[in-house]
Amino acid sequence: MSTSAQSTTFSRRSLLNQWCLGFGGLALNSMLAQPSFANPTENSLRPQKGHFEPRAKRIIFLFMHGGPSHVDLFDPKPALTKYDGKEPPFERTRVKFGKRGNLLKSPWQFRPTGESGIPMSSLWQNLPEVADDLCMLHGLCDTNVAHGGACMKLFTGSESLIRPSMGSWVSYGLGTENQNLPSFITICPTSLHGGVDNFGSAFLPSIHQGVPLGTPGYPNTPAKDARFEFLQSESRSRRQQRMLLDQLKHLNSTYRQQVGNNDQLEARIQSFEMAFRMQLEAPQAMDLADESESTLKLYGYDDPTTQNFAHQLILARRFSERGVRFVQVSHAGSLPFNNEQWDQHSYIKKGHEINVTQIDKPITGFLKDLKQRGLLEDTLVLWGGEFGRTPTAQVGTPETIGRDHHPDGFTMFMAGGGVKGGFRYGATDEFGYYAIEGRMTIHDLHATLLHVMGLDHEQLTYQYGGRNFRLTDVHGTVATDILV
Repeated sequence: MSTSAQSTTFSRRSLLNQWCLGFGGLALNSMLAQPSFANPTENSLRPQKGHFEPRAKRIIFLFMHGGPSHVDLFDPKPALTKYDGKEPPFERTRVKFGKRGNLLKSPWQFRPTGESGIPMSSLWQNLPEVADDLCMLHGLCDTNVAHGGACMKLFTGSESLIRPSMGSWVSYGLGTENQNLPSFITICPTSLHGGVDNFGSAFLPSIHQGVPLGTPGYPNTPAKDARFEFLQSESRSRRQQRMLLDQLKHLNSTYRQQVGNNDQLEARIQSFEMAFRMQLEAPQAMDLADESESTLKLYGYDDPTTQNFAHQLILARRFSERGVRFVQVSHAGSLPFNNEQWDQHSYIKKGHEINVTQIDKPITGFLKDLKQRGLLEDTLVLWGGEFGRTPTAQVGTPETIGRDHHPDGFTMFMAGGGVKGGFRYGATDEFGYYAIEGRMTIHDLHATLLHVMGLDHEQLTYQYGGRNFRLTDVHGTVATDILV
């Protein structure tokens, strides 16, 4: 484009002419069809300092989709054994998804593990090896008993409205340490119960949305087949792509000089640039050829039962050590009677046995690997689902019996990143129904996660629609007792 052309005001005719008869430029409308952003610096993924010194540089969230049963995994309740089959002596919540029966004892025995004595059921054969690195959170609780609302609340802080996901908030607050990779990646997400909104940026600049590795769907994409969509161009070389991006930047510069800055367009162009840079680094991060045989075996990669989740966790480690701030890893299981992942309304025994077997060794190897590489010190690992399961039975035969959804008291755990290892925080009542000590709502969980990353949840705000929004809305208390 000549110098004179650069200084000429765009008319509709000249704009269409300079954009190859308009066909390239027709995408401008969709590129601009986003809410307005506060200022152009918020569209950047440059590393940013938090509000105070962080305990961790990155978060890896291991999401157990469907609702693992706390009373069968980490929260032993002798009263359930003593009163098995009896009518519960407490008031139950009214919302339910199946016909609920009486109290149901766990089919597994519990034992203390590690020097700290953290209780785990016999389902866990490997995780006890890292018990002293775990910070157990037994007082999780919230309000939504449905998967959709509970997942939205867990991922975005809102159970009914489209809001930015927690990974997007971390990206917005801190950027990425590697300009050739996104700040937020989600590995093998599902399309159920929120779908893309569970890693979306909503009204935050689109550069902060989670980038899916594997197309969202059900069942999950096998990890070995997961790819970043549209990363490679089959029709244009990298040189041609670079020329197109440079021309786009030139046109945008001219547009900005004559019309003014457009933050939506800036964010979208940065997304194009990120995709271009990822073409070299992302395939290297995803190539497991340089992983040693001993490392692969540590994760359980040599076993078909554990290989899929092992692959996901190895990828999570490889992305994290390359500077990605937030990585989500989803586990959904695969059983003909396990219709929705960990959601065992029936076959609780068979379903949880298979699901735990798929993740037990990979998670144990993952935590050991992070620790021996020095990554666990500044990486916060979070494990959990959108809620727990009832200590009462969902009616069925002894073989098919299961448990219903339960948000009133359940367990998650953390590891690394400035939280106390070998530590139990919070408690449910003697039957595992209500959280009674160290109660932690999802807003409290989010406030704590942001705090560990050096972000004040009350100060991390974004103005949209005439008001300031934040991940924790108008709630949230940091659980300082779990911090080192």
